[in-house]
Amino acid sequence: MNTLTEQGAELLIAGSALTPSRPGFVGAEVDLLLSQPGLPAPLADTLTGGQARLRHGFLAARSARVAVVSGPPSPGLDTAVDRMTEDLPMPVPLFSGHGISVLSEASDGGFSSATDGTAGVRVSLEAGVEEDGLFGLRRRWTLAHALAPVLAAAFANSPLRDGRPTGWKSARQANRQLIRPTADPRSDWAALVLDAPVAGGGRTLREWTRAGTGPLVADLRPHLATVRPPVAARGHLEIDVADRQPGAGWRVPVAVIAALLDEPRAAVQALNLTEPLRGLPGLWERAAREGLGDPVLARAARGLFVSAYEGLARQGVSRELRDAVAAFTDRYVMRGRCPADDVLDRAVVS
Repeated sequence: MNTLTEQGAELLIAGSALTPSRPGFVGAEVDLLLSQPGLPAPLADTLTGGQARLRHGFLAARSARVAVVSGPPSPGLDTAVDRMTEDLPMPVPLFSGHGISVLSEASDGGFSSATDGTAGVRVSLEAGVEEDGLFGLRRRWTLAHALAPVLAAAFANSPLRDGRPTGWKSARQANRQLIRPTADPRSDWAALVLDAPVAGGGRTLREWTRAGTGPLVADLRPHLATVRPPVAARGHLEIDVADRQPGAGWRVPVAVIAALLDEPRAAVQALNLTEPLRGLPGLWERAAREGLGDPVLARAARGLFVSAYEGLARQGVSRELRDAVAAFTDRYVMRGRCPADDVLDRAVVS
């Protein structure tokens, strides 16, 4: 029956956590928050449990309220952004034909988890190499976690529930947890997956393996799909710290995250800029609650966004994409604001 023991599950999870590879390829996913729950039958048959092919990537259903456009791993940032730009509009007629619109907000209505009523932008990058050094996978794992609260604060954009302020700049991130990484990312990931609740089971995977009738090997894959921390190890690094941004703003977190992890000089600067934050208590909660209203996070963000812009220039990234990062930096980061502040300003006025 291939029943999994706790040790067997740990070995399987750790063994597939990170596949060594030098940085270079970039992938992106953008959530589409739908105006109403429940996909019409034709769409549900196409998407539930599967994917619909787009020009470059895929469309899938993450929940009754959230569809996701996934771009393919692409050789370089510009290619990844161009492909996603072509794919994103393609599902809209599919939904509008059934009276469903795609909302521009990152959150809407009541929700019980970070995925059933909120939308984000995820970035996928290569794990890094096995050896220690600038592009070592252990260093990249540590850096991704160090960057996470600062970037979550900068890209916070889900402050409302049912049209009312929640007290959080990112209610989406408030529902999640960021681990404190160790020197062994594979063990970190295995422990996180084992201690995550099993969907509909009322217990963690670790508790299930210790029960009389444990999970099967086949149960591991669907469980992994439900484990969605801010930083994940899915063979590659998956960084899910940005709320959905207005309009084409999704390009900015993709560019900033890729630059800070993949451009050598920017990665060194990012490590130095985030060093003072390590060990600060409650930093993830502060990021979700205050955004860049938190002065410590705001100061770090200013340095990181400047480093990211300079890294994009050194990489020869398109002027259009660099201009988008510069405009976001000027409008929000340099002023200690995030997109959630615009949403809250409009909510107060109305």
